[in-house]
Amino acid sequence: MKRLLVLSFSVFVFILGCTDQNDELNGVQIRVKNISSITYDTIQVGSDEMVHANVAAGKYSEYLIYESAYRYAYININSADESYVLQPIDFVGETPLPLGFYTYEIGLDAEGNVTLNFVID
Repeated sequence: MKRLLVLSFSVFVFILGCTDQNDELNGVQIRVKNISSITYDTIQVGSDEMVHANVAAGKYSEYLIYESAYRYAYININSADESYVLQPIDFVGETPLPLGFYTYEIGLDAEGNVTLNFVID
């Protein structure tokens, strides 16, 4: 009887632990990973209201919910007294991302140009 109780409890815990983070999505969820060696005070991704703040080197921001997004975006980084911008020309031929969790790995190359690597979480 004790084994049956332990087995039942184990199955119950396993089932509860198997919830998918996509179960309750209400938009495209994007976070930023800072892959540079400096701290980003703010990183605007897309529109003015989508700002990730205080992202240290090698760290992630929290997810923000976007109505729609693409594999790349307008990026404006402010760090100390410097500003860095990645300005896409257009999104022709791109399709909006489906609901899900994504990371934009954002860095700076040797010339100070913004780099962006898209990751599906």
